[in-house]
Amino acid sequence: MKPQSTWVTGASPLWETAKYAALTLFALPWVALPLWVLLVNSWKPDAEAATPSIHLPDTWAVWDNLAIVIEQGQYLTGLKNSLIVVVPVVLAVLLIGSMAAWSYARSKSMSLTVTYFITALSIILPPAVIPTVVLVTKLGLTGSVAGYIFALIGTRVGVIVFLTTGYIKGLPRDYEDAALIDGATRWQTYWMVILPLLRPVLFTAAVMTVINVWNEFFFALYMTKGAANATLPLTLFNFANAGMYGIRWNLVFTHVILTSLPLVFAYVVLQRRIMSGLTEGGVTG
Repeated sequence: MKPQSTWVTGASPLWETAKYAALTLFALPWVALPLWVLLVNSWKPDAEAATPSIHLPDTWAVWDNLAIVIEQGQYLTGLKNSLIVVVPVVLAVLLIGSMAAWSYARSKSMSLTVTYFITALSIILPPAVIPTVVLVTKLGLTGSVAGYIFALIGTRVGVIVFLTTGYIKGLPRDYEDAALIDGATRWQTYWMVILPLLRPVLFTAAVMTVINVWNEFFFALYMTKGAANATLPLTLFNFANAGMYGIRWNLVFTHVILTSLPLVFAYVVLQRRIMSGLTEGGVTG
């Protein structure tokens, strides 16, 4: 039997290798070069970093820059506040979003269908910062961390609902029906049957939410008051604008690296789980 041509079986391995090599070479400058500029200028003293360049420093000031950022840039305060915000927001949106998604996926009610589309619409619409600030003010939570957390939960739950609803629609009802026959309540069915089945997609959604909330700036700018409540993006903004003689790029770049470091560490540790969740969610959904 004659071997099938590449038009049937696909491109040759050599062509595939060349294609990915070309794409990598095209993307490398857009990723590697900005990262290199960020790193190399964070190692320089003020005079050398005044005009950022790609050259290595003549005088290394890595530890001095780190010490200044940690002591004067309120890095530890921002890290603590970011953790205080991220943890409850992620837990709340995963719980509320997955419960709502289960109702949307299993219900045939027209009103719930309309509600689902309205909720999912929040993904493409920009956050209504000013109306949200007004609402939080009316509730007496302006300037507080609690008001900031509630605002983030309300504006981020739509993504979880969108991702999880499609995933649940692809799951069979057999386990739910069996649990109900055995006398389980709706809450017990959700907690012991639905939630374990949602682990892959919820893990991926949690990572996306952590990245989004960790880097959130505008709500933090309008809804938190005082340096004691500032999150990492806000402490970076305040620190970058605190210089009397212009921006000290070496310290700003060092602060950017320290701000991104927890996310980079989490991604390196959890990258296999992230890719697994994306694959399983795409196949099942």
